Amino acid sequence: MVQLKDVYPLYLNNKAVQPNADLAVTDKFTGEIAFRTALATPDVIDEAIAGAVRAAEPMAKLASYEKRDVLEHCVRRFTERKDELAYALCVEAGKPIADSEGEVGRLIDTFRIGAEEATRNYGEIQPLDISPRAKGYMGMWKRVPIGPCSFISPFNFPLNLAAHKIAPAIAVGCPFVMKPASLTPLGAIIMGEVLAECDVLPEGAFSILPASRDGADLFTTDERLKLLSFTGSPGVGWDLKSRAGKKKVVLELGGNAAVVVDKDADLDHALARIVFGGYYQSGQSCIHVQRVIIHEDIYETFRDRLAAKVRTLVSGDPKDRDTFIGPMISAKEAARLKGWIDAAVAGGATLLAGGGCEGNMLEATLLEGAGRGTDVYTEEAFGPVVILSKFSDWKQALAEVNDSKFGLQAGLFTRDLHKVLEAWDDLDVGGIVVNDVSSYRVDNMPYGGVKDSGLGREGIRFAMEDMSEIRNMVIRRV
Repeated sequence: MVQLKDVYPLYLNNKAVQPNADLAVTDKFTGEIAFRTALATPDVIDEAIAGAVRAAEPMAKLASYEKRDVLEHCVRRFTERKDELAYALCVEAGKPIADSEGEVGRLIDTFRIGAEEATRNYGEIQPLDISPRAKGYMGMWKRVPIGPCSFISPFNFPLNLAAHKIAPAIAVGCPFVMKPASLTPLGAIIMGEVLAECDVLPEGAFSILPASRDGADLFTTDERLKLLSFTGSPGVGWDLKSRAGKKKVVLELGGNAAVVVDKDADLDHALARIVFGGYYQSGQSCIHVQRVIIHEDIYETFRDRLAAKVRTLVSGDPKDRDTFIGPMISAKEAARLKGWIDAAVAGGATLLAGGGCEGNMLEATLLEGAGRGTDVYTEEAFGPVVILSKFSDWKQALAEVNDSKFGLQAGLFTRDLHKVLEAWDDLDVGGIVVNDVSSYRVDNMPYGGVKDSGLGREGIRFAMEDMSEIRNMVIRRV
């Protein structure tokens, strides 16, 4: 049986520090305090940024194999501690244990990819003799680390979304300060514990600093930081960008992702995947399936089968392996989404499954006929609710996918390659997933959105590009 400690430190300039135990973190199912962590004050954050500045030059000079070895060490240690990591995630996030184990697997994959990419940070040779004046000249460029980075990670994937910032930073040679979500800080703290075992990292290479939102402004505004990478809500993310000054900003924000089911789709496969994409970890994912657009010829059959399946989903204690629907992160968030569901029904939508709410336990909910003016259609639900609509024409379906201020990912279930290519051209999203749901992600692919869904791309190689700058050199042969 895994046991959590009563108190955890923060990590300041590579070292565990226990200035206080001011942050109480609850078990999201029981509501009881599960453990406490140290909370960073502005003075501690300032000290961490100063340490990252000092570490920038020695980090940049680490050999590729040294950065690879650090990341491979993390892979080994996370594998050895996988049960502890999964249990901690289950407790602090309320994520069902099977999903928690899956996220630990992705954490390990992400660091493994980082280890591989640490030795593949290439540049190019460029011919410059494109006209007589450049005869005898040649160019070449390489990528160099951008410098100290600021990372702010969210509550819903506290392991893997932190990994998508930490692993590329180490691979490219950037020191960083990280603020994990106050609701779910433990995964990042354990990562700090593992990184602290790596003596090759210069002092100041990393700091893991749980902090209150009021005390964490330096993560955004401090001019010593050269990049801010934020994952979270659009309202917060765009506000941070407006206050970030001259630093580069990468935002991975929200969505209300759509999935299209055409009449030629494998309906059994589409049904199983939409149930997963709409309701896994209680829908608390920015690419969770929120809107399902179904061809009119199969609409009623698919709707009825989907509703029947949703009614069978088991909710309860996330530590129970039979549980599929665990708690939402807070009663406040559950009440917000319950209000959206009730408002949609009052406006004419039909409740096909679920709709009930007790505390932070919201039932898996399925609606049809939610109007475009309802929050559950236009906003990011970030919870276990899916809405259905029908289409008759493929272009109509694509237009409905695009009828959103968000543009993260979309899913398509069709066997028609021409329709797939049309969607790839016309959908205003960061990525499309064919014959699977919008929720699908592999950790080496470019991932990110357009419109209100953000700026930049994650995926180790693509994040390394954001965390580096091109340094050009021109040579004249004489």
